[in-house]
Amino acid sequence: MYKLTLCAALALLAQAVFGGSAEDASFATDILKKTDVERGGGLPGIAWDIHALVKSRDSEMSRDVSVKACKQDSLAEFTAPLSVKGQKLLLVGRNMWFVQPGLQKPVPISPRQRLTGLASNGDIAATDYAGDYSATLTKEDSIQGERCYILDLHANNKSVAYDHIVYWVSKTRLVGLRADFYTLSGKQLKSASFEYNNRIAFQGRDWPFISRMTITDPLDPTSTTVMDYSHVKVARIPPNDFNVNLLNN
Repeated sequence: MYKLTLCAALALLAQAVFGGSAEDASFATDILKKTDVERGGGLPGIAWDIHALVKSRDSEMSRDVSVKACKQDSLAEFTAPLSVKGQKLLLVGRNMWFVQPGLQKPVPISPRQRLTGLASNGDIAATDYAGDYSATLTKEDSIQGERCYILDLHANNKSVAYDHIVYWVSKTRLVGLRADFYTLSGKQLKSASFEYNNRIAFQGRDWPFISRMTITDPLDPTSTTVMDYSHVKVARIPPNDFNVNLLNN
């Protein structure tokens, strides 16, 4: 009932404000807040596993990662293969650190740095598009057989993973279906599509959660990174899990 009511309210609001006004920007932000939940944002605590498969023209590799998140904070720990097992990425607000076994101190890194294949460090964390980007509702279009709002997102600061995102959001389901990522100069870095076959439940509500993110290189269609999400659960995450001073423990 909650989802149907929200969808109907947003649809009515879109009809009233579509056209580039301040209300339009507010509506776009409301859409982003909803889509963030389906990608790990806006919940009191959530955990999931990722299996990342990286393919290129002549090679293939994989990574397994366990992720936990609370609000704007995320902790990712690599669990396989053995060559990366125990490595961790911690995102607190807009600051990120890396640590690996044997490394005495966490190393500050950027969410923009490449993690594996086409995925950046920021891609495995919970999203906070509503907080990190200024959004404008530009037009509507169809993708994957669904009518979508198209949002134009521009970064509020330089510490986020991407300067500019064009984001397709399903009008009926209010989930992100596609994102094109750009540099500040307008160069397209990559595209991503999203699937939502997982479900999460919290406080009597049930809604979809991302199950797959497929990233492609616009200049090389043979280069892909597929991240499958599993074992998703809403859970209370201890605050110390996001303490950079305890990251080596």
